[in-house]
Amino acid sequence: MSERYTEVDEIIAYIHRHIYEPLPLARLASHVAYSPYHFTRIFKERMGLSPLYYVSSLRLQKAKDLLMQTNLSIREIGLEIGQQSLGTFTTRFTERVGVTPSQFRNSTPQAENQLLALQKLQAWQSSLPIIGEEGIVRGVIQSETPFEGIVLVGLFPKPIPEGVPLYGTLLASLGEFCFTGVKPGTYYLMATSVAWGMQAIDFLLPMNTLRTRSRAPIRVEANAVVPHQEVSLYPPKLDDPPILISLPLLMNIFLAGEGGRESVRLR
Repeated sequence: MSERYTEVDEIIAYIHRHIYEPLPLARLASHVAYSPYHFTRIFKERMGLSPLYYVSSLRLQKAKDLLMQTNLSIREIGLEIGQQSLGTFTTRFTERVGVTPSQFRNSTPQAENQLLALQKLQAWQSSLPIIGEEGIVRGVIQSETPFEGIVLVGLFPKPIPEGVPLYGTLLASLGEFCFTGVKPGTYYLMATSVAWGMQAIDFLLPMNTLRTRSRAPIRVEANAVVPHQEVSLYPPKLDDPPILISLPLLMNIFLAGEGGRESVRLR
């Protein structure tokens, strides 16, 4: 993804300010005086997502917030973010968050227990394979600020952390990660963090968690070595895509039987 097209920053801020209003493509494009075609092209080049897909992602993030912070019914929350059909809202939320709206709303006790369980397991280790082996994506995660806790790392099919990642793992600390047996394809590396002692609401709604992502897609090809990935956790930035995937869901998958392995094929 490119750091060009700084006007996209203004559009993102505009979307945040008007997220509960209708935001057709023509309205977004006119805000920066571009044609819809040209606007879509530069937005996708900068963000990796189409403008309307980004809007729908941000609205699902708002739905997560409303589920945890209000007593609105699920139907009312769907209407708040522009979904007239309860069934459509439930389906899209489940596909992109990984759990149903009802499950997400009731997940606080489980999330607290999962973090405590992971803290007890924080000595888990992973071995690293020989450099040069095919089907391996490996690298290191550092941090711009001091951090102690777990790091959730995934390879996603789109440049947004939604749905269960194709490959995912948890790290007990900053440092090296490794995915083995990765099938040929194009992936986006994305990671976020959960600090020890964090409240469940803070990672159920990960607005402020440290995160990182690869700025370019990672291509895994037969008979080719994937370049070593070096990324650093940083505080949220304006152009970061919302973290839609339920972090407790990933923690639960890890605790359910995959803890201690180098990487997990999650679907």
